Amino acid sequence: MSTLISFLGRGDRQKGYRSANYVFTDGTQIQSQYIGLALIEKIQPERLVVLGTTGSMWDVFFEHQDSGTDEQLIQLMESIETETLTQEQLKPFSEYLSTKLQIVVECILIPHARNDKEQVAVLSSLSNRLDTRESVVLDVTHGFRHLPMLALVAARFLQKTKQITVEQIYYGALEMTEEGKTPVLLLSSMLNLLDWVEALSSYDKDGDYSVFADLLQKDGLADHMADQLRQAAFFERTTNSSKAAEKIGTVLNALEGMTTPVFDLFKSQLQKRLNWAKTPNRGVREQRLAWAYLERRDYVRAVIYGLEGMISSQVSKSG
Repeated sequence: MSTLISFLGRGDRQKGYRSANYVFTDGTQIQSQYIGLALIEKIQPERLVVLGTTGSMWDVFFEHQDSGTDEQLIQLMESIETETLTQEQLKPFSEYLSTKLQIVVECILIPHARNDKEQVAVLSSLSNRLDTRESVVLDVTHGFRHLPMLALVAARFLQKTKQITVEQIYYGALEMTEEGKTPVLLLSSMLNLLDWVEALSSYDKDGDYSVFADLLQKDGLADHMADQLRQAAFFERTTNSSKAAEKIGTVLNALEGMTTPVFDLFKSQLQKRLNWAKTPNRGVREQRLAWAYLERRDYVRAVIYGLEGMISSQVSKSG
């Protein structure tokens, strides 16, 4: 199932949401007061999950969609004004919207995320409503300004705990509106940045640089070169440093010609971790690896490479 998760903010109920001509990166333009509805038209999800607090503009949103009876809307408005809104009050509106939009709609109350307890509650609420390996799109346009940060954490949390694929993160940049056009920004590159940070951390912990292979493929590295990197990691970790260095050498050459915004940011860090392979003297290479594994507290590989480094150096001198 594909699910669109969208936040509902609070604001001037007299004015409601301002209608905007949302312009997507492919040139598509959709006029809407609420970008979540524009995204339904654009990406056609199977389900919409709307998240909002007790003070969000639920009444304005539902009224614009002709959802609910006058009595239900009046009760809803009173509860929002006093911030006593309950999940039960939102249930009939979810049903109205499901019928109108012809997709499953869930309107979910979340806390204001003012402290760690409430922030964790938001993550738990999302996790409980999503299935394992589900495909998700996030819209962080509306809502409190700190919620996009929480949404980014939620995306990573859901990826790791439920293997959920976050296809994209959208932000309708109303403050960037020019000549009646509001650009819709794509923020998924932020997840790619986090992937790189995590990969660097993983490598520094255990020395397995195959964690970079998938990331480099996304940034344009040829599949066979990514496989070279995976093979190099295997050879190094099975103490065949010569084969590892040979494979890494071809990868380093390929990396020289690569350039993307995200890769450019991490390129020097990756090269720094692979440059040991450029050392021409085998004994020195093995000694460098020995020190590296000692720092990682991988004592078995540290001893093996240390011993092999001493032997290779002696053989080189005697030769």
